[in-house]
Amino acid sequence: MKEEIAEYVPLSQMEDSEKQNSSIKSRKKGGLITMPFIIANEALENVASYGLLPNMTFYLMREYRMDITATQNLLFFWSAATNFLPIVGAVVADSYLGRFLTIGLGSIFSFMGTLVLWLTAMIPKARPPPCNQSGQVCKSTTTSQYMLLIFSFLLMSIGAGGIRSSSSAFGANQLDKGDSNPNKYTMLESFFTWYYTLSIASVLIALTGIVYLQDRLGWKIGFGVSAILMFLSTLFFYIASPFYIKPKVRSNVFASFIQVIFVACKNRKLQYPIHISDYHHKNGSGPTEKLRFLNKACIIKNPEDVKPNGVAANKWNLCTVEQVEELKALIRVLPLWSTGIIISINMSQSSFPLLQAQSMDRHLTKGFEIPAGSFGMFSLIALTLWVFLYDRMMLPLASKIKGRPVRLKPIVRMGLGIFISCMSVVVSGIIEHVRRIKAINQGLLNNSQGLVEMSSLWLIIPNSLNGIAEAFSAIGSTEFYYSELPRSMSSIASALLGLGMAVAYLLASVILSAVDKYTEGEGKESWVSSNINKGHYEYYYWLLALLTAFNLIYFMACCWQYGPSVDVDITMRMMEPSDDENDDDDEDDLPQKKKSTPDLNSC
Repeated sequence: MKEEIAEYVPLSQMEDSEKQNSSIKSRKKGGLITMPFIIANEALENVASYGLLPNMTFYLMREYRMDITATQNLLFFWSAATNFLPIVGAVVADSYLGRFLTIGLGSIFSFMGTLVLWLTAMIPKARPPPCNQSGQVCKSTTTSQYMLLIFSFLLMSIGAGGIRSSSSAFGANQLDKGDSNPNKYTMLESFFTWYYTLSIASVLIALTGIVYLQDRLGWKIGFGVSAILMFLSTLFFYIASPFYIKPKVRSNVFASFIQVIFVACKNRKLQYPIHISDYHHKNGSGPTEKLRFLNKACIIKNPEDVKPNGVAANKWNLCTVEQVEELKALIRVLPLWSTGIIISINMSQSSFPLLQAQSMDRHLTKGFEIPAGSFGMFSLIALTLWVFLYDRMMLPLASKIKGRPVRLKPIVRMGLGIFISCMSVVVSGIIEHVRRIKAINQGLLNNSQGLVEMSSLWLIIPNSLNGIAEAFSAIGSTEFYYSELPRSMSSIASALLGLGMAVAYLLASVILSAVDKYTEGEGKESWVSSNINKGHYEYYYWLLALLTAFNLIYFMACCWQYGPSVDVDITMRMMEPSDDENDDDDEDDLPQKKKSTPDLNSC
């Protein structure tokens, strides 16, 4: 009967009905219903992973009997991989797998990593046996035991690369359905606010709750809770799979950079043309004179190199002016980007503050003491409070006094961050100097486990300075990258900070190894000895302070070389879609479609 009725329905009405049904189905995808699942995935991953790092120094030194230098270097390498792989994850997500699959696989890898780490605590043969108290030599860690530990770290780093590279962007995709919803930007701003607020809250929970469980209930329970949380993170993400908008894979800007360099080298013998029309462009402007060699990548050698629709016949023979200017913009910001590495080195020192806190009085009351691994939370608290005070109180008050809007440019905040970071390591050295003198006076020179009669609350000062330095530097540098780079390079802008941290961890390992090697000699203890009372951690801190002071001078030289920076409202720019997202980068693009590229001569 239904088939008979369908025969009399006009074809136009059937097509309209199908369009309506498809639009109804499409409206079910994405939206606010997906937000709790995406945010829960990121937040639970943060709790599971960040909760492992603070006490990992104790786990490696006690259970695997590693010295402090080997322990800190291993943690440096782990952190470097964790910060670098999100960049790889972004390339993979944009060019091959898509964001949904990248996050999903990343969640599975993270769960597997925490599970393997938990097994190292659960299975006695997965780590060295306890030392025999009868005076026999302790058995060292076998290669297989060491490789199993490294394998767990590697899995967690790969997982972090998948989740952290795409989570926030994937969440924004769910709210951007391509319609003209006037509330779209409001919804995006609300999403980013909740996303980063809960991310900070999850790290605080990790630095308090997970660390406390490890201290009180042991490694088996502490690592087990992290594995369970990572399982829930994976489960929550996949449960909402039918409701997600899953954007198609797009070409990545990294490939564009390789094309520009390749074509510029290929055309190195060409003469620079006089007329702008001899350059391949989309918006009618020629290339700038800075880094002029790269301009050879967009010189039109033959008319047949450009198709009638304005697209290059072979992208490996001819690039656009816009591609060249994007690469130039990146190269120009790299010197200033490099000045943030030393701050990340200062903040990467996790093992030494942990040993300091462990040797000091951590009691808040007679019945409660702060876990040694939880002092990092004061850095996060200081960061959050400073951002609130700066944005909501200090700037409005200054604007009211001046009678006009007052704000510090991102590049100024970057410089202040370097200065405050220098002060932080100076204070850390002073506190360690006082702590060591007290320990020696108490007769604890050979007893690194002894408790020094000095409150650990002094460590709140350098931790708070670290947080304020990060608030100035990290937020300021991210805003600087977003404002100076074209909108089509927003993925690069977001990746630069993580790349700097990855490089910083590797350089921190080089500095630490050099200090350990060249300060240890016959009858001399290394500055970074495993015995904190015999070593001179304060000298190590002051060495970092000296490097940071030189870095501040280098930063000022880079600022002079860079010139005036762009001052724009970055909040809306970060939420606006780039022109690359609006344009389909295929062979059928019309020549009148243009991309907006900022005039770099105005910087």
